[in-house]
Amino acid sequence: MMYAALWRVLPGPWWVRVLILVVLVAAVLYGLFFYAFPWISDIVAPQDVTVE
Repeated sequence: MMYAALWRVLPGPWWVRVLILVVLVAAVLYGLFFYAFPWISDIVAPQDVTVE
């Protein structure tokens, strides 16, 4: 349902919409890998294992 609404909102023919979606997905992944995940790893610290 949400994806259909997103598809209808994007401008242009289908190939332009696909290109826009690929760029948006790449931008989200870039933001996650270079900003969100490092920030979360400082908080969570998965290297500090307490099980022996």
